[in-house]
Amino acid sequence: MSGQAGWTQVYALVGGTLLGDDPALQACLSNSAKHGLPDIAVSGAQARFLELIAKISGARRVLEVGTLGAYSTIHLARGVGDSGHVTTLELDPAFAEVARANIAEAGLSNRVNVVTGPALESLTMLDGTFDLAFIDADKANNIRYVDHAVRLGRTGMLIIVDNVVRDGAVLDPQDESARASRELYDYAAGHPRLQGTALQTVGDKGWDGMMLLELTD
Repeated sequence: MSGQAGWTQVYALVGGTLLGDDPALQACLSNSAKHGLPDIAVSGAQARFLELIAKISGARRVLEVGTLGAYSTIHLARGVGDSGHVTTLELDPAFAEVARANIAEAGLSNRVNVVTGPALESLTMLDGTFDLAFIDADKANNIRYVDHAVRLGRTGMLIIVDNVVRDGAVLDPQDESARASRELYDYAAGHPRLQGTALQTVGDKGWDGMMLLELTD
């Protein structure tokens, strides 16, 4: 079997065997839907990937741009462990309140700070050094978000940017989000302190991908 039907069935296999049932995560998704948040969070498999990356890399301070209902935030907070912390930025105050409730329900409020307001403004107020950044917000500002991550990151930091394939629209961008995503490839390739790659993903969220960038000396 090939095509999107096959992607969906394989994703169901991944979820049924490797991800399993998680009441806190199901509550997060249900509460987000109840409050009318758009269904644009990362998939369960992608969220688990973020959790494992945080854990394997030993990240203790994580920056997230784009909280939504905190589905990815919860995974990142689990990944950093008891001694870690996640700072997540959300534009919409109503979304931020839902996210805080979901984080509290997951028992992780002590590991997460949800900052409300335009991310480009919030980023200027942050200091210290982050070990990992996950960027999943408005695509038009991706390059600026990456710039801030570079400013706030340590050497060896991993920056992950979501939605960099967009059903292949980056090959012939026809809208602002696709154009901004395509421009990020050239920007990252020419940046003196960034090296990385992009991974295509398929599943119940369609055809997309993540860019992974390492901050070098």
